[in-house]
Amino acid sequence: MQDIKKIVNYYKRKYNTSDPFEIADRLNILYQFGDLKYEGCYMFLKNHRYIFLNQNLSYHDKQLVMAHELGHAILHRKENCYFIRNKTLLLNSKNEIEANKFAMELLISDEVLLEYQDCTINQVARSLGYRQNLIELRMK
Repeated sequence: MQDIKKIVNYYKRKYNTSDPFEIADRLNILYQFGDLKYEGCYMFLKNHRYIFLNQNLSYHDKQLVMAHELGHAILHRKENCYFIRNKTLLLNSKNEIEANKFAMELLISDEVLLEYQDCTINQVARSLGYRQNLIELRMK
């Protein structure tokens, strides 16, 4: 598996942000919201990177889905990837695991994790609003 933490830290330092939308803007990755049947997807078309997001997601979920799809855009540039939370977040495919790890590294800083060092993974997941398997990925 790629050293995703280093890759994420590179982009966070380079653009001085952990906001996935700002990073996408700086990388000229186009994104669009729509009334989709899925939560998000990444597509590589004619040498351009596109992310499509469901407009009906909460702010928190938009950040998560965007960070996940940004992970695909950076780590799996030439592949088309679809993110459907109820199905693909639970799959063990290498690309999905890497995109999930990318999202968690981007959205949850080491400093935030330190605040929860005495908590269980379940408590951290509930407090931060992410699934337990995502928190487990972040803590690896």
